[in-house]
Amino acid sequence: MMQIKETVQQSIQSLLRNRLRSGLTMLGIAWGLVTVVLLISYGAALGQTILMGFLGIGNNVIMGWGGQTSMQAGGERSGKRIHLTAEDADAVREQMPLIRAFSVENDTSYSFKWNAKAVNIQVKAVELPYDGMRKLVVEEGRYFAPDDFTEHRKVAIFGPHAAQKLFNGYPPVGQTVQVNGQTFTVIGVLRNKIQDSSNNGPDNENVFLPFFTLRDLENVRDPSSLVYQPLSPELHKKATSAVRAILASRHHFNPADDKAFSTWDTIEDSGEIMQFSTALEVLLGIIGAMTLGVGGVGVMNIMLVSVTERTREIGLQKALGARRRDILAQFLLESLTLTFLAGILGMLVAIAIAHIIPPMPLYSDMYKTANSEGDIILRPNLMIALISFGILAVVGLVSGLLPAWRASRLDPVDALRHE
Repeated sequence: MMQIKETVQQSIQSLLRNRLRSGLTMLGIAWGLVTVVLLISYGAALGQTILMGFLGIGNNVIMGWGGQTSMQAGGERSGKRIHLTAEDADAVREQMPLIRAFSVENDTSYSFKWNAKAVNIQVKAVELPYDGMRKLVVEEGRYFAPDDFTEHRKVAIFGPHAAQKLFNGYPPVGQTVQVNGQTFTVIGVLRNKIQDSSNNGPDNENVFLPFFTLRDLENVRDPSSLVYQPLSPELHKKATSAVRAILASRHHFNPADDKAFSTWDTIEDSGEIMQFSTALEVLLGIIGAMTLGVGGVGVMNIMLVSVTERTREIGLQKALGARRRDILAQFLLESLTLTFLAGILGMLVAIAIAHIIPPMPLYSDMYKTANSEGDIILRPNLMIALISFGILAVVGLVSGLLPAWRASRLDPVDALRHE
């Protein structure tokens, strides 16, 4: 530890003896690290924002609907249409231990009339657990209660854009609207949310009704789709296979036939988006590392000059018993000291620049969010700092290796004669 401390002190003294040369070299390293930090921060922020926009569709949610068989099973030819029934939903709900939450869903559209105004709006008829799976947050009023379903209450929850379309800024909660000649009470308005993936329209544009009220409106009892959330994201494929097996036993199709019961697995899609985000961060990190490598060439140059200037000093050290590895370690530590001093400066500058750069618009203009929600915000974190300093350490080692190796290979006699 004493040797390391003395070497670092000698390195700093050497830098101070050649301040202009050292300053220019450190500037190259600092600028390279600024580039690395900002590029990786941008890649991470962009990936996280895109993922947030996609996950507006739901929280580890899977949606499935009946399709058409593509395999022969039970003596039946392929091509059979699969129509989901209320009994199918009950069977899945009762027999599926791998599911945390489950809801049926039916998508349609109705004309909503309020006073003299009538607007056609997309409707989703759902069950009680739907909000947790689909990230529906009520900003005004309340969400559905169990009694709304058991008593078949005619209540509705509006998405913010749907509410604006019908009520034009008038407070919707407590108002009554006419749907197919029947009166519904508005009990809630959802919070505006970012959602760039949707199922029959963004939730901001939809109206949500208790599923069983469809029987009063159109005498509809069967769902158009099933929405469920596995116990954990890792179980998403097993959960879907189990749901498909239950439906296969009821409709007599091959459990391996994914066309008979088609699904949209948002867990799988979010994993692909995360892979894209990681690949983007790696690509930008490589570009930044190449920029940092240019600064590393400057470090190598100044260390080679230092070896030449201190040839007689190296010869004297060897004559007094210094080993090759001692000389090698000395110059490597000097290179790393120079590199990391510049790196600390670069990190401070990068953090300052990141806070100066305003949020870069991505979703805020589209969804009219407040406080730059959904925008790309550069905020270096601990992981980005660790990755950046890891790249910096590699650059410092590579830059100092050749000068240190050359210094360690000097013959002491020739070094002492050096002018």
